[in-house]
Amino acid sequence: MTTILLADDHTIVRQGLRFLLEATTPFQVVGEAADGLEAIQATGRLQPDILILDIMMPGVNGLEVARQVRAASPATRVIILSMYGTEAYVAEALQAGVSGFVLKKSSSSDLVRAIQRVLEGEIYLSPPLDEQAISLFIADSREQPVDPYETLTHREREILHLAAEGMKSAEIARRLSISRRTVEMHRANFMHKLHLKSQNDLVRFALQHGVLHVDP
Repeated sequence: MTTILLADDHTIVRQGLRFLLEATTPFQVVGEAADGLEAIQATGRLQPDILILDIMMPGVNGLEVARQVRAASPATRVIILSMYGTEAYVAEALQAGVSGFVLKKSSSSDLVRAIQRVLEGEIYLSPPLDEQAISLFIADSREQPVDPYETLTHREREILHLAAEGMKSAEIARRLSISRRTVEMHRANFMHKLHLKSQNDLVRFALQHGVLHVDP
């Protein structure tokens, strides 16, 4: 049976998806996550066949979750389910290793079709997303200079996200089950790589790069 993990910060969305998938398909929802870090940890623990993921997640955003899941659970296929369907979002999602992108305004049958297609090893974009236009967008973006953020390690990104939310080193250490000294070492490394000098610089960087999610 195909196993699925649902990651969305709205409980009602997760409940609706669980009911839809378990009532009308042979799929099994094995877990839920309400924020990005929880989604990463749950994927590593449960190793689901499919992770259905929103882009705008608290803490670690959906695109970064997809990048980390690709490294931690390469067999898990990621499908983005989002209300945002611009070329930039879709292109970045595909570059992050996402296998499907479904708009929240799509029908339930479209989501089921996406799951079936990505299980077969295909890339699925729900209408009206234009695969050719997005491919051109990706090709153009590869000609741009490398973003310093892309040079960060998995752990550096994890700590950056939590630090941007205002968590202190001791809190981050407890959350990630590592030592405070390790947290401070990684923090110093990414601050140097990103040329950041202060907490204000860190928060500004996180907001500009979509790393930190702020509710309107």
